[in-house]
Amino acid sequence: MDGEPGETPSLFPEKVGEKLRDARLAQGLELSDIAARTRVPLRHLQAIEASDYSGLPSPTYAIGFVKAYARAVDADEVALARELREETSDTFAAREIYESYDPTDPVREPPGGIVWAGAAIALLLVGALALWYGTDLFRGGVSVAPEPAVTATPSPTPTPSPTPLIGGQVTLIATQPVWLRIYDATGARLFEKEMAAGERYDVPRDANNPMINLGRPEAIQVTINGSNVAPLGAAGRAIKDVPVSAAALRARGAPGASSAPPPQPTPAAASARRAATPAPTPTPRARPTNPAPLPPVALPSPPVRIVTPPPQTTATPGT
Repeated sequence: MDGEPGETPSLFPEKVGEKLRDARLAQGLELSDIAARTRVPLRHLQAIEASDYSGLPSPTYAIGFVKAYARAVDADEVALARELREETSDTFAAREIYESYDPTDPVREPPGGIVWAGAAIALLLVGALALWYGTDLFRGGVSVAPEPAVTATPSPTPTPSPTPLIGGQVTLIATQPVWLRIYDATGARLFEKEMAAGERYDVPRDANNPMINLGRPEAIQVTINGSNVAPLGAAGRAIKDVPVSAAALRARGAPGASSAPPPQPTPAAASARRAATPAPTPTPRARPTNPAPLPPVALPSPPVRIVTPPPQTTATPGT
């Protein structure tokens, strides 16, 4: 019994989309599996199974998608492509010009003209940036080449004669622990303490005639601008009211002057100097013509010795 038409589904589908759908279902695949294998958008696969090709841009796309679908389900892609052309002859009647299409990659690449246009625009942008940052063409400036530098020959200048240094920084450096006091001409105290070995004090340059009170001068080293000067006093003798300004210290001696005694002449030089020096001529002493008489000299008198005779004893007769 065949039954009435429309009650039994057709055993042999007539449309390409139905054949592909049945082949997919026979293999237990989902439509998303076909989309992953063929890289064809899912909406186009749904349109193919529904035999609705109006959303496809051209017959070339439709044929390429059908061939890729057929390969994914092991169907005859050549026969299905032929059937699709016959099936869509009315749908794509106005589109009889077919474009070459690679069914292995149904995703269309952008036209070559767009690619070249983008590359040209990129090159123009790079050139504009180079001109903007490399020159002043677009910033209203004028690039002026630097003029060559003129090298002037220096004329010989006379060497100035050295001028004496006026003023200077006086520094007191303790070589061993020592107590000292610095004060000015008005008696105002500038510095007073027991300095440790190696400690230093800079006397103010604007101080009014600074002076020092120091118990052991040998324990203080004095410098002017870093140059040593003569000691402030003899070792072991306390000093007081000794000026320590730069001018006063220079008056005592030039910076760095040595306080050692002058060199003694050698014996040979001393003998030669004595030989070259004539001996002085003795001057005769004048004798007085009338000498004054000498005063009498009182001679001491000899001591007088008084001898007392012993008392005489009177004998009594007839006793």
